[in-house]
Amino acid sequence: MSLKARVTDDMKDAMRAKDSARLGTIRLLLAAIKQKEVDERIELDDAMISSIVEKLIKQRKDSISQFQTAGRDDLVAVEQAELVVLQAYLPEQLSSAEVEAAVIAAIAESGAASAKDMGKVMGLLKPRLAGRADMGQVSTLIKAQLAG
Repeated sequence: MSLKARVTDDMKDAMRAKDSARLGTIRLLLAAIKQKEVDERIELDDAMISSIVEKLIKQRKDSISQFQTAGRDDLVAVEQAELVVLQAYLPEQLSSAEVEAAVIAAIAESGAASAKDMGKVMGLLKPRLAGRADMGQVSTLIKAQLAG
């Protein structure tokens, strides 16, 4: 079953269960998917849908940190609930040891020797780790490996 079909089925289940919070988040995701399809006149595959999910998750995390700074615990709870729903659509996340091993392998494969070569390493890792690792964390690991 494609990711898009799974999201649509989950929306129907949420409607039947009258789970308005989950339904709202799923509808938001479907709207983002349809917007991308209409804008680019293409049918999205699972990888592209995963990137949309990642983008929405990043937005939720940014909102949570801003709401915590402002002391808006009510809005933090709403964003965290949406975050949980969205994370269900990402592939299983890699452990930090697996990410570190992938970074070390990519550095060796690309022949990177300094921070100037970081783009080569990220170019190799991005398609391999997309949706399965936080790319910010990956970037930090690459910098640490190339510096030391």
